[in-house]
Amino acid sequence: MSCKDTILSTSEGIITEPRNVRPGPIAGPDAQPSSGENSNLYLGNPSNAQSSVVFNTNYLIDLKYYTISYNANRGTPNWVSWYLDRNSMATNVSRQDNFAGYSGLPANWYTVLTTSYTNSGFDRGHNCPSADRLSSIAANSSVFLMVNMIPQAPRNNQGVWNNFENYLRTRVNQGNEIYIIMGSYGRGGTGTNGGALTIDQGRVTVPSNVYKIAVILPVGANDLLRIENGQAEIIAIDTPNLNTVEANWQDYRVTIRELESKTGYNFLSTLSSGAQNRLKNVLSNAA
Repeated sequence: MSCKDTILSTSEGIITEPRNVRPGPIAGPDAQPSSGENSNLYLGNPSNAQSSVVFNTNYLIDLKYYTISYNANRGTPNWVSWYLDRNSMATNVSRQDNFAGYSGLPANWYTVLTTSYTNSGFDRGHNCPSADRLSSIAANSSVFLMVNMIPQAPRNNQGVWNNFENYLRTRVNQGNEIYIIMGSYGRGGTGTNGGALTIDQGRVTVPSNVYKIAVILPVGANDLLRIENGQAEIIAIDTPNLNTVEANWQDYRVTIRELESKTGYNFLSTLSSGAQNRLKNVLSNAA
């Protein structure tokens, strides 16, 4: 029997009933295009994730409103990639808060549920955040699937990360569009219950670090050309997953090269080698 089912006893005998899981969303007109400009993987697939069951630690999941490399051994995404503009964060709906397991994983893989985080001392930390996807119920519900979550120290999640997310949305409201990659790596963080390597009886790994890369452009066309021509601003941050982190995201700025050395990934891979060499060594001075 799948871990996605609950056994119930009835007068008719034993039946199964789905637990708190649901499939990925049906893409609406507000979803990002599947490829090309403004798509979620426009700047590359950093780990060369594939949608094959043999890639259990690097499994590609296209949830239309964002794209994931999922690690079944960790019970969390390696990274999540999405595009942000005024349309995708338009406040057409309220925050849904409908956390649920994702029913689209291969049948023999463990399904992380919202209860996997209960009393763990860690937040259900979004990678693609709720306020980046308020254009429709489908869009906002998609980010509450548990494959989009990591065990995040509450002060990390509600402080520095909330501040950085709000900063990026402010940049969008100032007339920009942003390509974003967020991920985590390492093992072991500190929540309200103290330090932990895993939660959910060892089935969900607590990351040691949480990072984000933002490629910010004035709204326009020919994005790849404009990025290569130096019209984009690059901001990358890397925070320890501790409940003692400070709320100022500027304190955690790094280069993309530093993140590549920590993760083994190849970011911005659709750019020319020359543009990559230049942009990956940029340390943002954004304030």
